[in-house]
Amino acid sequence: MTRTDRAVAEDLDRTDPLAAYRDRFLTPEPGLVYLDGNSLGRLPVTTAQRLTEAVTEQWGRGLIRSWEHWIELSQSIGDEIAAGIVEADPGEVVVSDSTTVNLYKLAAAALDARPGRRVLLTDDDNFPTDSYVFQGLAAARGLELRVIETDLDEGLSIEAVRAALNSDVALASFSHVAYRSGAIADLATVTGLAHDVGALVLWDLSHSGGSIPVPLRSSGADLAVGCTYKYLCGGPGAPAFLYVRRDLQDELRQPIWGWFGQRDQFAMAGAYDAAPGLTRFLVGTPPVLSMIGVGEGVRVVADAGIDALRVKGQALTSYLIELADEWLTPLGFRLASPRDAERRGSHVTLHHPDAWRICRGLIERCDVVPDFRTPDRLRLGPAPLTASYADVWDGLDRLRRLVESGAHESYPTQRARVT
Repeated sequence: MTRTDRAVAEDLDRTDPLAAYRDRFLTPEPGLVYLDGNSLGRLPVTTAQRLTEAVTEQWGRGLIRSWEHWIELSQSIGDEIAAGIVEADPGEVVVSDSTTVNLYKLAAAALDARPGRRVLLTDDDNFPTDSYVFQGLAAARGLELRVIETDLDEGLSIEAVRAALNSDVALASFSHVAYRSGAIADLATVTGLAHDVGALVLWDLSHSGGSIPVPLRSSGADLAVGCTYKYLCGGPGAPAFLYVRRDLQDELRQPIWGWFGQRDQFAMAGAYDAAPGLTRFLVGTPPVLSMIGVGEGVRVVADAGIDALRVKGQALTSYLIELADEWLTPLGFRLASPRDAERRGSHVTLHHPDAWRICRGLIERCDVVPDFRTPDRLRLGPAPLTASYADVWDGLDRLRRLVESGAHESYPTQRARVT
């Protein structure tokens, strides 16, 4: 038996300590290979049950009375994220708004906390919504947006960050795991370099929260935002989370003043008075049904354990790369992620000049779901909680057969709106 035999994947699945967690998620149609868990996580079985109960009982029967236990969902689920997903203390994480809105709130608050400094620092491979928010803030405030050039395959360079930092920088913001390549940034070192020049740091955890350890407390990280519908399986468009280190909470004043961030909100006072602590970073009424979905996803991920998920994520992606080297490199593919598993999150990206048509062929002809990212990259995300080694083998086997046959060439080169 060689390493490329399917029996190897079957043996790995038999000894996988997380294999039983697959049964805690809704099973898609037979034969589907889902390799896009880094973009939208699968549906936990308990989420469907809890949402049905929330709709029929809490909303249907309880009506407005249910706000007595809905009112603290943002904080209670945030504490669960702090305890089981990222390294943080109770009262430092809250679920609120979208990732983009949370990013804006924290970035604006951080810039206000460093008056006189005129630079916002990021890199050119940060997620586009982050870049757009920073462009808007810089334009509105007359700031310099300083952008580091980043290798699309290897990720953020410590040397480039060090060279770009000086006493003019108010805020530096980067992604912990690069959305395109999966490259992991050195969160602790970058945070320390920024602190050396007196800057605050804001991390985007959207591709790390729920897949790899996130050392917020031990690194001294200031601020962070994260997505809940990828590895945390909270559901499409589920509200995001934000982190503010405890000693900064009363110093920072976020820009969107809403009644959930108001001290004694039901006093209905005419003047805004920011609540103490993390509550001041809330804004308006939370989307209760979506919050319930987030809570269920967080619980199943936390139950599996981040350390165990990290071990399996490294093993799955290393196995994927091993098969890609053997089967796909001769077909014109190139690895576009770090080869070192310590430097890679839980997805792998492959470059191919015809990646878009290959992606469509996999989805429409082969029952394999990856996604596409520019330029010419096929992104494969076997989420460690829900993907098997057999999924990886089957997905790459179907991929090589598609390209060997040339069947992908029948698809149009023009990209669709959703990629």
